[in-house]
Amino acid sequence: MSQLESGTVNILLADDHSLIRQGISFILEDVFQNHIVHHASNLQQTLDVVRINEIDIAIIDAHFPDGNSLTIVPEIKKIRSETKILIFTGIDESSHSLKFLNAGANGFLSKMSEEEEIKRAIFKMKEEGEYISATTQILLMNSLKDRNLINPLFSLTDRERQIADMYAKGLGNLEIANLLDLRQNTVSTTKKRIFEKLKVDNLAELIELVKDHQ
Repeated sequence: MSQLESGTVNILLADDHSLIRQGISFILEDVFQNHIVHHASNLQQTLDVVRINEIDIAIIDAHFPDGNSLTIVPEIKKIRSETKILIFTGIDESSHSLKFLNAGANGFLSKMSEEEEIKRAIFKMKEEGEYISATTQILLMNSLKDRNLINPLFSLTDRERQIADMYAKGLGNLEIANLLDLRQNTVSTTKKRIFEKLKVDNLAELIELVKDHQ
């Protein structure tokens, strides 16, 4: 891939693993003629770098020890709307890419991708402002027919969503039953239905999913 010959490109590499950042730094040498790399290893550092520097492309992992990067994608766009965000992660693309794009990311790339694919994705982020893989393109097309692909919480009824939110806040069956003036077995039945609709197996998974899509 030919190198860009335009002005200096400011790039943020945000990942809690230094080896990942180092590896991407090497790849960037083959993509850009002139560039500056900024590093961040947690969510707070990521936001700090964006506030201080005019970042053109932010390459960010999906998860950090201090939280899910889904929470900061909208914040980055508020700080600097022109910054292009590429989520570079090991989580499953078919299950997670749409929620990051819906939050404001401009691309989603698996860490399992070949080096040439990584170069192509970064190049397209600079030249076209986005990178949409074939997998995500199909998901986007399917989401036009089924909005649950973007946000699975849309599949819940208002009551189910209310109870799911209460579980996410740490409330138990008895507390929910008392607050909503319901029987405990009604709450338990609703919980089972929520699990089935969202395809989760336990409360931890439910809580994470609700927080991801609020």
